[in-house]
Amino acid sequence: MSQLDLEEQEQIEQIKAFWRRYGTLILTVLTLVLGSYVGWSQWVRYQQSQSLKASAMFDELDKAVTDRDTTKANLVFSDIKTRYPKTLFAQQAGLLVAKYQFEANQINEAQAALTWVSDNATTEEYQAVARLRLAGLLMENNKLDDALRLVEKSPSEAFDGLVADRRGDILMAQGKQPDAIQAYTQAWKALVGNLAYRRVVEAKLGALGVEMNAQAAIAGADQ
Repeated sequence: MSQLDLEEQEQIEQIKAFWRRYGTLILTVLTLVLGSYVGWSQWVRYQQSQSLKASAMFDELDKAVTDRDTTKANLVFSDIKTRYPKTLFAQQAGLLVAKYQFEANQINEAQAALTWVSDNATTEEYQAVARLRLAGLLMENNKLDDALRLVEKSPSEAFDGLVADRRGDILMAQGKQPDAIQAYTQAWKALVGNLAYRRVVEAKLGALGVEMNAQAAIAGADQ
């Protein structure tokens, strides 16, 4: 047997020994990796399918709202939140149907829809919007303590101004003017990038005898 044949035979034996020692482990890892990829691909396809179906139902809800078909709007929303609760379309549907229900004087239904979005939203933005609208609805129905609990803190910096402004409205309704001034001042400071909304808050402060400038903002925040 030539030297080359011996070297090849030795390499073959090394490979056999390697596979005897590590082959099962390698095959197990490969199986897990391939299984995970297949599972992930199936999950992506499932999510895409859910989103498409929820999108079609949202369009149906939007048409019902446009047509002022209250019965159908309520039924479609009930269906979409039951079948596709984790989709963004279901959360959008909750905000849309709540607005329509409020306009149709279905206050309890609007409150329930906003509560559902607040409790089930998968994004911070939808949850925050639902809480702000629900707080406003509760305030209008004189459920001031419940409304205030919803805006005790802001979920993120992006909502600081809106949350503080709504908190100020509720505190004013409770007759707590000094606390309301503090909340409005916080809102005014946070809304530096939204001049139109900031002017609204500034008008509220002006009605309470507070002139907003750099000096007043600091003083108001310390009250």
